[in-house]
Amino acid sequence: MLAGETAAAGKAAAYEEISTLRERNALALKEAKESGLKVVGTYCLYSPTELIVAAGAVPVSLCGTSQNPIAAAEKVLPRSLCPLIKSSYGFAITDTCPFFHFSDLLLAETTCDGKKKMYELLGELKPLHLMQLPQIQDEAALDYWMVELKRLVARLQEEFGVEITAEGLTSAINLVNEERRSLKALQDVCKLKPAPISGSDLLAVLHNRGFCIDKRQAIELLDRLTAELVERAESGVSPFHERTPRVLLTGVPVGLGSDKVVRLVEESGGCVVCFESCGGYKKVDPVEVTGDPLRAIAEKYLRIPCSCMSPNQGRLQLLDTLVREFQVDGVIDLTWQGCHTYNVESYQVKTHLQREDQIPFLQIETDYSESDTEQLKVRIEAFLEMIGRRRKMPENAMP
Repeated sequence: MLAGETAAAGKAAAYEEISTLRERNALALKEAKESGLKVVGTYCLYSPTELIVAAGAVPVSLCGTSQNPIAAAEKVLPRSLCPLIKSSYGFAITDTCPFFHFSDLLLAETTCDGKKKMYELLGELKPLHLMQLPQIQDEAALDYWMVELKRLVARLQEEFGVEITAEGLTSAINLVNEERRSLKALQDVCKLKPAPISGSDLLAVLHNRGFCIDKRQAIELLDRLTAELVERAESGVSPFHERTPRVLLTGVPVGLGSDKVVRLVEESGGCVVCFESCGGYKKVDPVEVTGDPLRAIAEKYLRIPCSCMSPNQGRLQLLDTLVREFQVDGVIDLTWQGCHTYNVESYQVKTHLQREDQIPFLQIETDYSESDTEQLKVRIEAFLEMIGRRRKMPENAMP
């Protein structure tokens, strides 16, 4: 099936259900709160959701991917700050994120200087627990991180009047690992050529499922969508041609409202087949329990290859794997303005990918606004054209 025929084929049934998860769960959350449910709002992949689940509370993703509340945030925060931080704070102070509104506790982390200072301001609005994240991945850092997890256990137990047991942790690990399995299986369908789902639609699924308060429901929906997409692929149904340039998007997290680069890639004739970011493939690594479940959780979260880690060889290794498994033709590294760790690290990523994988690479630094859309479109179109020319070159002539 050729590009542009998606509408005629329609969306998968499970996709339509997932697309309304955010709105439906906002209403369900209000009802559940009235019945005594405790809610913990999270912003980052470093927040150990297993501990929240083991405490009998519900972890929910908080809003931070829209341009709309940034103007309100800039009355307090510097304009030069990362748009993700400004959006997150703007949603909080304008009370326009229902998941923030219903949170009993905010779980935050010191991944960057901008976020940790913004969290001080959020702590004036809601009870907030700040985890001091070490920014190196060795045994000493793991010991330190264990202390932080124990501190979080104590806070959750005190906050909600519960006891977090080893059995409860193991049960929570199993549930969240099953969620990760379903997320990986869904994203893996894009290893097929052509991909049976667009990057924009895949991103919408990844974004909306984060607002689902029932993890088992989310797992069932994702598994159903994956099965439908596999069936479509086997029937030859795809929004793309087999030779549509396949792009891997790495870098900062993206979501609905901050997805202009994904949209522009696909409007320009490409296909985003993989999201390496923390809302995508970084999220699927499971907890591997061989002894103490709390230490297993600590190990899993500390090995997340975020640019806040120094050094961050894990990101390069993950990219090598994804470039190969998803058979990508090019890599776009997306950096938000003001995000210094990802911006500086982009040079290492480019050097590594061009040396090890000989893959075309484009860095884009932007914000949530549409002000640079035309400029970005020109750059992305040129990038895709370069991929097309490269394909036509004899292998021994490639750089």
